[in-house]
Formats: sequence, C-alpha cells, structure tokens
Amino acid sequence: MAKILAIIADTVTFQVVQELLDQEGHQVRVVPDDKESLELARELSPDAIICDGTSPQINFLEVCRLLKADSLRDSFASRELAAAYFILLTTPEQFDEIQELDAPFDDFLFKPIVKQELLARVRASKRGRELRAQLDLVQQELQLSRDRMLQTEKMSSLGELVSGIAHEINNPITFIYSNLNHVQSYATDLIELLRLYQKELVNPGAEILQKQQDMDVEFVLDDLLKIVISMRNGSDRIRQIILSLQDFSRSDRSGWQLFDVSDGLENTLLLLQHRLPAREGRRDIKVMKEFGNLPQIECYAGRLNQAFLNIINHEIDTLEDLTQEFEESESVKFKPVIWISTQVVDERRISIEIGDNGMAISEDITAQISDPFLIAKPVEYSLALGLAVSYRIIVEQHKGELTCFSEPGKGTRFRIELPLRHS
Repeated sequence: MAKILAIIADTVTFQVVQELLDQEGHQVRVVPDDKESLELARELSPDAIICDGTSPQINFLEVCRLLKADSLRDSFASRELAAAYFILLTTPEQFDEIQELDAPFDDFLFKPIVKQELLARVRASKRGRELRAQLDLVQQELQLSRDRMLQTEKMSSLGELVSGIAHEINNPITFIYSNLNHVQSYATDLIELLRLYQKELVNPGAEILQKQQDMDVEFVLDDLLKIVISMRNGSDRIRQIILSLQDFSRSDRSGWQLFDVSDGLENTLLLLQHRLPAREGRRDIKVMKEFGNLPQIECYAGRLNQAFLNIINHEIDTLEDLTQEFEESESVKFKPVIWISTQVVDERRISIEIGDNGMAISEDITAQISDPFLIAKPVEYSLALGLAVSYRIIVEQHKGELTCFSEPGKGTRFRIELPLRHS
C-alpha cells in the first residue's frame, strides 16, 4: 500500500483516480488546488504525488519548484518529501510545451486516464522510493566506511606520533635514571668519608667551622640522600608512564599480535591516573582490580587499548556527573568505586568486566552503542560516541561481545568477551 497525495481540481478526474487507487488498497489524500499542497505533503510524506497539470487552478510548475526547494531543507521530513515520486497528469498537446520548460517531475500520465497505466505509475513510484532508500543506505555505509578508514588512519598516525615522542623521551630519562644509581652510591660514599674526617679532625679551623655553620652541614647530609631517592622515584614514575605510552600506542600496522590484557588494563589505568584523585565535590575514585590468570590473546593491541580507555573514561564521567547532583553533605559520604575483573570463560574466550557504583545510564544511550551509523554523525548527536567506537572495536573488529548492564541504584557494568584467537 502506498501513500498518495492527489492535487486535482476536476471532480471527475479526482473520482476516477481515487476509485482506481482505493480498489488497490492505497491511501489517498486530495487537495483541490496548490495552496495547501505543500503543508499536506509535509504532513503525509507521500510515496507519490499526482498533480493535474491541465487544471487552471493548479500551477504544477510552482508546486514542483516548492517541493524541490523544500527538499533542500535539512530535516528528516524534507528528505522524505524529496523522495516522493511526482506524477504529472497532462495531455499530448500540453506535454510538448512542458518538455521545453524542463519541469522537475518524475513521470507523466496522459488524460483520459487508463487504469493499468495509472497503477503501473504508482507501482513505479513505490519501487522508486524503495530504491532511493536503498541508495541512501548504501551512501551512508560508504560514508561510514570512509570515516572509519580515516579514524583508523588517524589513530594509527597518532599512535606512531605518541610512540615516537615516548621513545625520544625514554632515551634521556633512562640515562638519568641509570645514573642516579651511581649518584646515590657516590653520595653515600662521600657522606661516609666526610663523617670519618669529622671524627679524625677533632679541632677544625675557624674557616671550616664557619662554612659548616653557613651551609648547615648536618641538614645537607641528611637531605642529600632523600633528594636523590626522590629523584629516582620520580624518574622511575616517568619511565613507567613512557613504557605504558609505548605499549598503549603500539602500532597495529603489523596486524594481529599476541597481547596481555592485564598489562593493557594496567597501562590504561596508569594513563587515567590523573582523573582518579579527589576533586572539588567528590572523593577519590577507588579502583578495585581482580585479575585472573589470563593467557595472551591475538588482537589489535592498540585498538583494544583504545576500547578500554573509552569505557573506563565513561565510568569516571558517570561518577563525576553523579557527585555533581548530590548535596555537599551527600557527596562527602559517597565513595565512588570502579571495579575491573578478568577471567577465563572457556578454552576459547576470556571476559573483562568494568563497572561502577554510579547512576544507571539511559536505555537511549545503551541502544545507540550498537548504532552502526553513530560514529558517522556529529558528536553532539550522542553522548555514547566513545562507547560506540568501543563496540566497533570489540564486536566488529575482534568478533567479541560487549554487553551493558545498567540498573538504578546499582550503577553500570560493561561485560566484554574476546576470543583468544581471531581465526
């Protein structure tokens, strides 16, 4: 059944059209002139528009132009209207004149109307609308594939850039870290030597005594090793971050590779460490980990790290949004928690669960996670964009599963299942 808008002033023609189309079960709406045709077309979103071009009350050229102009508006109703099949009722004599005007109609039908010709035009209009819908879908898929390729290339280039920077920083920090061991050893030896001098030199001269007093030698000796130890700890922290960056941003150009999921999660948490300490309005976010003894899996490590990062980031955002809704006294009492657990499901699969004790996410967001066209839309269309990217990585690229469980009062939990081997 098709939805048809008929713009026909002549009563006889209208009755013929309506009778023939009603017999076939089509839904027909009629307006006698072109004044209300555009509004009704927007309301109905018809599959076909039949316009009588022989009636002096109807300016079919103006109707065509208005529909064409309206279809350029960026709205769903306008795009639906643009797909309507425009059939012009005309005469052979009039049609010769119309051909010179280059009127934007899709098909024509000569009067008097022949039943089979009318029904054939309506069937063609419905089929044309279906083909246009299929074409739009194909175009969306092509655009989506293009956007995915660009996103993959962008992430790959970004990963190489981060890896290169981390490598450049790693060289000098490794030099500093390794030499601090010697500095600590030398400082310890020099301090011991100075203590021996102090013991042997019972009566030092006035100049030595003045220098000891000016520099507060006891404080310096006590603080020197503390400074060296702090420098070692700091440089060790930098080395850990750099190694995490290198592992997190490892290039996937070499294809599938063996990957330790526990290391990937630890590196991701290390990169997000700055978001966990207490901020104004909330306490520290505590991360509870329960990692099983997982075998290495075959995957695109860099992309899988990106999926973990998106999900954990979403959990942190959820906890921060929740604390902002609390009264000050409630936010002090609330203890935000993220828990991460891993385990072996069977000889072929492992699972990762990431959850929080924040507020439940809406069903609209959970539904959008698997929307195949979400990542091709502008960011403002959805707050679930990061989760949708994770869904693409886990489900489409790695043939795994990503399930979201969300319940008011119990927070949100994401369950990831991944195969051990991609084959």
